[in-house]
Amino acid sequence: MSIIFDSHNNTFHLQGKNTSYIFQVIRGGYLAHLYWGHKIRNYNMSNPLSFIDRGFCANPFADDRKFSLDTIPQEYTTYGNGDFRIPTYEIQLENGSTITNLTYVSHKIFKGKPALNGLPSVYTLSDDEAETLEVTLEDDIAGVRAMLLYTVFNDFNVITRSVIFENIGCENINLLRALSASVDFRDDDFQLITLYGSHTNEKNICRRNIVPGIQMVDSARGASSPQQAPFLALVRNNTTETTGEVYSFNFVYSGNFTGQVEVDQYKNTRVAMGINPFQFNWMLEPGKCFQTPEVVMTYSSNGLDEMSQEYHKLYTTRLCRGSFKNKPRPILINNWEATYFDFNAEKLKDIIKSAKDLGIELFVLDDGWFGKRDNDLSSLGDWFVDKKKLPNGLEDIASYANILGMEFGLWFEPEMISQDSELYRNHPDWCIHTPNRDPIVGRNQLVLDLSRHDVCDYLIESIADILSKNNITYVKWDMNRHMTHIGSSALEPSRQREVPHRYILGLYHIMETLVSRFPNVLFESCSSGGGRFDAGMLYYMPQTWTSDNTDAICRLKIQYGTSLLYPPITMGAHISTCPNHQVGRITPLETRGHVAMSGNLGYELDLTKLTDEEKLLIKGQISKYKEIRNTIQFGRFHRILSPFEGNETAWNFISKDEKEVVAFYFKTLSEPATSITTLKLKGLDPNRNYINLDTSEIFGGDELIHVGITLPRIKKDFISLMFHFKSLDDY
Repeated sequence: MSIIFDSHNNTFHLQGKNTSYIFQVIRGGYLAHLYWGHKIRNYNMSNPLSFIDRGFCANPFADDRKFSLDTIPQEYTTYGNGDFRIPTYEIQLENGSTITNLTYVSHKIFKGKPALNGLPSVYTLSDDEAETLEVTLEDDIAGVRAMLLYTVFNDFNVITRSVIFENIGCENINLLRALSASVDFRDDDFQLITLYGSHTNEKNICRRNIVPGIQMVDSARGASSPQQAPFLALVRNNTTETTGEVYSFNFVYSGNFTGQVEVDQYKNTRVAMGINPFQFNWMLEPGKCFQTPEVVMTYSSNGLDEMSQEYHKLYTTRLCRGSFKNKPRPILINNWEATYFDFNAEKLKDIIKSAKDLGIELFVLDDGWFGKRDNDLSSLGDWFVDKKKLPNGLEDIASYANILGMEFGLWFEPEMISQDSELYRNHPDWCIHTPNRDPIVGRNQLVLDLSRHDVCDYLIESIADILSKNNITYVKWDMNRHMTHIGSSALEPSRQREVPHRYILGLYHIMETLVSRFPNVLFESCSSGGGRFDAGMLYYMPQTWTSDNTDAICRLKIQYGTSLLYPPITMGAHISTCPNHQVGRITPLETRGHVAMSGNLGYELDLTKLTDEEKLLIKGQISKYKEIRNTIQFGRFHRILSPFEGNETAWNFISKDEKEVVAFYFKTLSEPATSITTLKLKGLDPNRNYINLDTSEIFGGDELIHVGITLPRIKKDFISLMFHFKSLDDY
């Protein structure tokens, strides 16, 4: 059994692969958190709660000054009953009161994991893989029921959590706050790791000591955002890549979120995560339910690498779906940085012909193929072909690629609308807006109101029409605008604060419909690059354009930070021209190749302008990537040297059978009087012997792990090295 209920002590013990999570029903039906950490066989109340008479603490039981919700570690918390820390939920009744008191009523334990209505979530292929605990809490006075859902997996150190709220009363209620998970720790000996950034500078790693009070990551932009990722981890001060404890939280959601850490007056630490309560409200009518998105919680006793391995394996096998989940991803050429909006059919065919000669497998036509799209001032929403640029339509370009043995892909930005478009002229009310105010534009565009069913239906049918009439095997789904003047003409005034969440529900509905209708299309999500790189999107689209920044040196940090949560197979990584269009840097083509080969390899430059030397080098990159692709995309990824800590970066990949190893080393700037660098690989089978395919040298796996490789001194900036080993027994 994975979940054990001790009726004598009223404790729940959830057991994963190597983790235990324990809480208890205590006096008054409150849920008290007892333990989360390394797996234990049995729990015999070795750390019972301590009840102390604390000053300024309110007491729900008048006869007991030692019992206060302000001092008890809890599971799911409210405000107003004496706990002054971060509340997990808040409900407003029709009388204006926001006081509720949800307490334990019952529970049930069952095999498997239920799907979440209208939301992405981790899943199981068999009910034997996991067990779920559903704990029911009720407040009869308020007429509210909450079902807390916990799922624990046999083969992962993972617990997923979400909540279903139900109105069991006779009056409307308003959810003002509905977070998905809360965990109370009994100490504050932690550092906090988060991922922050901006457009073209995503997924930077921040590690800092937690302090008394609240520290928070969040987004109120309508998307999970490049500014802060919906993730946080508490780690011990001595935690490294391979040692120390990690408690991590990742939100499977693509909209507004919050992740909060509070250290209270007694050095207890509370973590809470869910939909951002800022500007949030959800009116719940009698008999109706509200499902919160899911939080994926992992525990590691062996550092950040083990945490990442849990997320990588879970997300590739039990979050990503569809036929492409286990298929090698194609090497592509995207025309964006080659042509931008300035292209015609002949120019595209020239690029396709050059790509075929180099061994590229997929041509992707980016922005500018529709409406009258000669710049970013017009035509978003008008999903019909610009016959001025493409007189014979998309079929002409797709057929040309197919005849040469290549596939054809297409860019869309479905969620946006230009004011200069037929769609806007016909349906000005279809954009997100507020009455009597001129709209604020971003990138010369507005956001379509996906909280409306008619807008969702239009997008589904217009995109489906393009996909069904052309041999398209890949879609790049872009989103380049956050929400302002948030409102919907289709919703009553009392429901206007529901728009951001309803938008995300509409987006998920659109994507679910399209990926189901077109199972042979590989969908890649994009939001000006990594602006919506989150677990919610991966449920529908198994890879993401990691950043609009294609500079290889910048990409070292971006891809390294992204790898904390997401495996390389989910990361789109392209080789672009020099000087780089984002930062102006000139980087060797070999280095650009090694960085891009560390994800899903692609090219984004004008192939028709390459020198013979560049063509030869790119042919070699493509040939090599095809040779190592399965190991890069389906193997294990290990970080070795961090670009956030110095001038060097390194990582390596191990095939599933541990018979192939691919390692990359990068040095940003040349330095005088440098020490000799030894690169120690990770994850190899110590009992195997491996041959270096470039030098024919043979080393034991244990030698490569513990002794390492001495790297040559190279007096150049922006250098990279690649090492390719195979098991000697299979060579």
